[in-house]
Amino acid sequence: MKIVVTGGNGQLGRAFQTLAAADIDIQAVDLDVLDVTNQAQVLQYIEAQKPAVVVHGAAMTQVDAAEGIPDKAYRINAVGTQNIAAACLRYGCKMVYVSTDYVFAGDQTEAYTEFMPTKPLNVYGKSKLAGEELARSICPRLFIARTAWLYGDGNNFVRTMLRLGKERKKLQVVNDQTGSPTYAKDLAQAIVALAATEHYGTYHMTNNGSCTWYEFAKEIFRQSALPVTVEAVTTEAFPREAKRPPHSVLRNYMLELTIGDPFRSWQDALTDYLADEKEKGRVK
Repeated sequence: MKIVVTGGNGQLGRAFQTLAAADIDIQAVDLDVLDVTNQAQVLQYIEAQKPAVVVHGAAMTQVDAAEGIPDKAYRINAVGTQNIAAACLRYGCKMVYVSTDYVFAGDQTEAYTEFMPTKPLNVYGKSKLAGEELARSICPRLFIARTAWLYGDGNNFVRTMLRLGKERKKLQVVNDQTGSPTYAKDLAQAIVALAATEHYGTYHMTNNGSCTWYEFAKEIFRQSALPVTVEAVTTEAFPREAKRPPHSVLRNYMLELTIGDPFRSWQDALTDYLADEKEKGRVK
């Protein structure tokens, strides 16, 4: 199975590049090679590559920056997705659109399933939801994969905490936003498994369980044996341009109902990630 992955230099794109299987050919491509906002370029690239699946991970993910430049966010996240969907339709590819927990308002205490109403609070979430709607209207062989709090090979919360934990003895971390930390390697493997089927539709794809950013930080330091005191604070302590959903925990309900949920707990995934970081020399 040949898979083209847009956003190839992102955390998910890099995770795809590490997948080793004799029957999988991964072509991870970034914006310097494929500008997803250029329809002609997208059509030409997909025609030349002839993939079985296109995993569309390229996106503008700078949540706060998007508030000030909404046109750019919609051009990349909505129009770019429209272009990928049109190419998949024309050349008969399956499409996986990687979306986000930020399509929800986070105004409830139970985990969100795929059947609950969306209501994004910020430009990033609205533009990603627009991408979902455009992809659905164009491409019949579509998987929408909503994920959350992603970390892998790149700038992410885990690496930030480890860096700060070595510089300081005490940190303040937000304790009123709850979500599901997700290891990019686990997400890539789950996407490949799903894309091999014909169970098209919308899926939540996160590691199991939930925590606040404060609880996430505490677990990072516990597993890393770093003696850091973590103080719980509210979102108001760190004013940001974009509103965040206070409770955006996702339940992998459609996976449960179809192929089965392959995701492990977020704590076990974190253990694996930290071991991998240490092995590669990224963590001392």
